[in-house]
Amino acid sequence: MGDTHSAAGKNHEYATLSQGASDGKILFTWASGNLLILIGDIEGFLVYEFLMHKDEERVIELEFLRATENAALHSSHWMGRGDKEAADFAACDAIRGMFDLMDIRGEIVIGEGIKDEAPGLFIGEKVGTWAEGSPRFDVALDPVDGTTNVSKGMPNSISCIAAAIPEDGEDCALQEIPAFYMNKLSYPEVVRQAWIKDPSLPISVDAPISEVIKVSAKLLGKNVRDITVMVLDRPRNEYIIEQVRSLGSKLRMIADGDITAAMAPSLPSTDVDLYAGIGGAPEAVLSAAGLRCLGGGQQAKIWPADEAEKQQLIKDGWGDQLDRIYRSKDLAAGNNILFCATGISASPLLQGVHIEGKTAVTHSVLMRIKSKTVRFVEAHHDLRTKTIRLRSTKEETRM
Repeated sequence: MGDTHSAAGKNHEYATLSQGASDGKILFTWASGNLLILIGDIEGFLVYEFLMHKDEERVIELEFLRATENAALHSSHWMGRGDKEAADFAACDAIRGMFDLMDIRGEIVIGEGIKDEAPGLFIGEKVGTWAEGSPRFDVALDPVDGTTNVSKGMPNSISCIAAAIPEDGEDCALQEIPAFYMNKLSYPEVVRQAWIKDPSLPISVDAPISEVIKVSAKLLGKNVRDITVMVLDRPRNEYIIEQVRSLGSKLRMIADGDITAAMAPSLPSTDVDLYAGIGGAPEAVLSAAGLRCLGGGQQAKIWPADEAEKQQLIKDGWGDQLDRIYRSKDLAAGNNILFCATGISASPLLQGVHIEGKTAVTHSVLMRIKSKTVRFVEAHHDLRTKTIRLRSTKEETRM
């Protein structure tokens, strides 16, 4: 193979190949998208151009996974200590430290608020080295989904990141919703496919949850009483809780952490069939990215907490979006999206951090929309040698 020439900002490399005369002209293609193209015949030698497509998500995905691993490990020190702000800061510090090492041009599009008001990673924050030619990523994250759970030593907390390379003509693949809450409904792939075939089915965030349960039971081959609905335990969700109980279905209530809850119906290892209720708007985008990898579905609708927020949304130009039902692909568009998460405490998606002696064990998931590959990663970290790079110290720090 001849010299390799990299083109900054492009998704491929070029190389020239020369070989002796052949009986015919050949064009090779591979499933990966690589091409071997005959481009000329020079003095009896056939000259080929080798076009090798770089899958930039695949190259960098493990670095994002290391970021959530480090966040989970660092924040786990605050498990049950009653200080959710400290747990969140520990996770942010570890994620920022890892981002400082990553050759990406990243920007936080969904984080923990706006600059000077956010406790941690803020919207618009630049992350990565921003080296010339490095891939651009829009990043949505929640350093700790379930800070209250961590502070109280309760289950259902994770650290998660969704990262997307915007496609041509796309400003941002991950939709920022300028509201605190959304009313959400998520369901497994069987239900999603049935609704696609017959949109008249009452599978809607606007439909009574009792109707959603009945049609889901038929599609899943279950009795109504065997359908399990997961709901965030909040006064604003009391009307859903009452309907589920009146129908005789099972109810699983959670204190915090509705990213994993929304993804639970699409995970074969859980007995959760539906997730319903009003939860965080940023979390809806993160769960949408994960659900697109898993094949499940989600609907979400902006839910102003009060009249003042509603009027502010209208003033900001979002009045015509208040009745819109966002599907997963509306919130997480395109196919160049990856999702990764690491458990801090046990959840329907992942086990939490477990430390025994000189070893810390983390459980993570890494998924990509493009390939629909779902990887569960169990990592064993030797605490005698394990270090985490922190932004606050700008150096590797022992666990």
